[in-house]
Amino acid sequence: MCKQWTKYKSYLKLVAAYIRLNCNIQLEYKGAFVSQFAAMFLNNSAWLAFWLLFFDRFPVVKGFGQNDVVTLWSICAAGFGLSSTFFYNVQELAPLIGRGQLDTWMLYPRALLPHLALGKMSATAVGDLAFGYITYVLLVRPDCAHFALFVLLTLSVAMLFVGFNLIRGSLAFFVGNAEVLSEQWFFSMITFSTYPSSLFDGWVKLVLYTLIPAGFVSGLPVEALKHFDLTCAALALAGAFAMLLVGIFCFYLGLNHYQSGNLIEMRN
Repeated sequence: MCKQWTKYKSYLKLVAAYIRLNCNIQLEYKGAFVSQFAAMFLNNSAWLAFWLLFFDRFPVVKGFGQNDVVTLWSICAAGFGLSSTFFYNVQELAPLIGRGQLDTWMLYPRALLPHLALGKMSATAVGDLAFGYITYVLLVRPDCAHFALFVLLTLSVAMLFVGFNLIRGSLAFFVGNAEVLSEQWFFSMITFSTYPSSLFDGWVKLVLYTLIPAGFVSGLPVEALKHFDLTCAALALAGAFAMLLVGIFCFYLGLNHYQSGNLIEMRN
């Protein structure tokens, strides 16, 4: 028991060290960091403004209103931002595998995946993360219970994106150059995650909870926050956790097929 705790404590120190290192790297170029942060914040604001104008003209579409679309964009941006801020490398997994660039990460003494996932931070994702929380607090004005549930569901969406990125990225282990396929799959996920889930039904809804799991972003979390439904929240968490487990399984399964690029490179 004591040995296990020492192991977990060691990995927590690893996470803290990577976060500190990545933050220092980003802040080394403050101008670039601020411009990327602001650009993503403005980009999300423009999209949200479009949806608010749409729902101002059509107040309710299949049970979806202005408050719901604000919640949808807040939780999607915050969850995606959280995953890419701290685990950006899994978003770039297919190119790394396709070019044989995992070698560097295999030299570390601990498990490969934590090092790889934590190894890079995205400045634009910090803009997503800030946009999600600021928008939800300012426009929805939640009470403490709803805000606590929002934080929990943000973690759920982040876990979902990490698992999803591992699955699509691991395609490169099996089919070689899967960069384009993986990218198209990713953009499908982002697109459906930012549209009201009530617009879709039938077999499309089935796809949104399996192949493109956007329903765990735009469906269950929004319903959970709208009605303070803990059952929907639990289902969203269960779906995200299952996606993460499948992603880890696919990564380590595919790792057996990895071929080194025999590259000599320097990490910044």
